[in-house]
Amino acid sequence: MAEVDPITVSVVQHRLIGIVEEMGEAMLRTAFSQILNSSRDFSTAILGAEGQLVAQAEHIPVHVGALPSGVAAVREAFGEDIHAGDVFLLNDPYFGGSHLPDLTVFVPVFVDGRTVFWAVNRAHHSDVGGATYGGYNASATEIWHEGLRVPPLKLYERGERRGDVLRMLKANVRHPRDFEGDLSAQIGSVHLAERRLGALVTELGVDVVTDSMARILDAAEAEVRRIVSAWKDGTYRGVAYLDDDGRGHDDIAIRATVTVNGSGLTVDLSESAPEVASFLNSSYANMRSGVAMALAFLCDPGVAKNDGAMRPVRIVAREGTIVWSKPGAPVAMSTSHCAQEIIEAVVGALSSACPDRAMAGWGRRLRIALKGENPRTGRPFIWHMFHARPGAGASPGGDGWHGAGEWHSAGGLKFGSVEEAEVRFPLFFRRHEFRPNSGGRGRFAGGAGVDLELEVETDRPCVANTAGDGARHGARGTAGGEDGAPHRYLLREPGKRSRVLGSKVEGIPVAPRSRFIVHSAGGGGWGDPALRDPGAATRDRREGFVTGPRIERGARR
Repeated sequence: MAEVDPITVSVVQHRLIGIVEEMGEAMLRTAFSQILNSSRDFSTAILGAEGQLVAQAEHIPVHVGALPSGVAAVREAFGEDIHAGDVFLLNDPYFGGSHLPDLTVFVPVFVDGRTVFWAVNRAHHSDVGGATYGGYNASATEIWHEGLRVPPLKLYERGERRGDVLRMLKANVRHPRDFEGDLSAQIGSVHLAERRLGALVTELGVDVVTDSMARILDAAEAEVRRIVSAWKDGTYRGVAYLDDDGRGHDDIAIRATVTVNGSGLTVDLSESAPEVASFLNSSYANMRSGVAMALAFLCDPGVAKNDGAMRPVRIVAREGTIVWSKPGAPVAMSTSHCAQEIIEAVVGALSSACPDRAMAGWGRRLRIALKGENPRTGRPFIWHMFHARPGAGASPGGDGWHGAGEWHSAGGLKFGSVEEAEVRFPLFFRRHEFRPNSGGRGRFAGGAGVDLELEVETDRPCVANTAGDGARHGARGTAGGEDGAPHRYLLREPGKRSRVLGSKVEGIPVAPRSRFIVHSAGGGGWGDPALRDPGAATRDRREGFVTGPRIERGARR
């Protein structure tokens, strides 16, 4: 093993981060679909030869924590049949994926005839077939209802594209042109990384780069152990509740028992609710990612988010529970819910061990997907709502961010330009502004959600579906802070009264000129509201985040 100095290690670390960030920029500029080139629902990463996560860009955390399982699945499936020029695909949650809409592209990077890196891009495709457009089927009772399953397979073999495989994939999606364009953008980004990694090895030497990677992982482990060792030893418990499973069962519990022992942690999720007959279940890879995100939120911002940081953590879970469902169970919603509830349960458990680090809960994901015909073009469209982002949770360091999105994406998902959405789709945004009184009260207040009024400018009826959670349970307040306001979504058809939309409904008829009226959730508050700085309270009212008498919501300890 080469001896490398700390400065060289730092140079390699920053070069790797620069490469994954450049992968993201290439993806952003070449993807076809709004969900990728505007809302940025993709992630890029570099992993070592054995699948250890080394570097990631700041995109979607829930994607990246599951990537080591994806590389492991590819290596297990192909063994020695991995060669320079190969491009691998998968989306199957039971083979290292997260959920079916997230198609992952892997390229092995060879040096002197051996694999040294994996360049990876995971991206959420607008449609992956199945019974419902857009990938979220609230009626699904098994994964085959959710779309096309792609176990590890080769799209390119030794540099030659397998046209038969691509034709099969395109035949199973509703918008094959956009699918191929987005897939090509993913492939381009990983090949870009392949070139940049080759240049890095040529410049510094393979031994220097691989030894630096090992030291990067070791440094992250040491930092996490230093942080955890300052927490009080003991066993702590937390729980988070999903509203319902869409099948008449309410308050689905995710329970975390976390043991702090010296510099290590054991996270036990085995007492979580049994798996359900709807899309809220999670694969093991997605569950592991939820635990990794919770740990990251409790550590210093400068700690590298790589596999070294996870070495101090042991995960205990039971197959057949909602956090680790048996193969065949539907899981489409899992990257949002129950991933977010895993984070909330783990952070809530550790709020007693490290109260100066534990933040309040963030607003939950509740999406709308709309399918119809665009009267301007005569072409069909699928629009995914990434606007009306919920508020972030407050922390011991200050107020939550307004409209930042959900905990599992940590601001990585963007709502994109309102004007661009109006140009590309038959939509008119009548209102898109922060929602007053939505952030949970506290010494530090939760971030505000958003009030959205959206008119559908089609000539023919459309169909919509909703998929998400948080219409009953608001974002968790902590340390005496109040919960954030939950979601409230309505649909108003011309000449009719508004009606409340459920959070897990498919096949909703939408008449032309109907309006969606969305009040998205606020983040949880942190600390006793009575201790809020008077100047901050005055500013809240002056800027319109607090209006009229406040409705008190539950406080958490």
